[in-house]
Amino acid sequence: MPYQVNTVQLLRLRKELKHRVDAIDADIHHKKEPVEKDFAEQVTQRENDEVLFAIDEEAQQTIHLIDSALSRIKDGVYGTCASCGEKIPDARLAALPYVTTCIGCAE
Repeated sequence: MPYQVNTVQLLRLRKELKHRVDAIDADIHHKKEPVEKDFAEQVTQRENDEVLFAIDEEAQQTIHLIDSALSRIKDGVYGTCASCGEKIPDARLAALPYVTTCIGCAE
């Protein structure tokens, strides 16, 4: 049976990532607690902020990919490789429902 895209699954993942982005934003901008007064603690906070920035960027990229997948579903072209036009294998879509290319084109 061919893979059936689950729009609810994509929307749930998008909501979870958006929540994560909002929480990271609050942490990075110290909305819940002020910046430490101790310099050594500030260094630790800055290091943590760098990690949070990386996680935030990845989450935002995934949200963008999910939005694109939802648009492709709406347009009726979901599951078609954006590079070669061939069908993306069901196993790949099941693992990463927001991918835009088949395995061959992704390499």
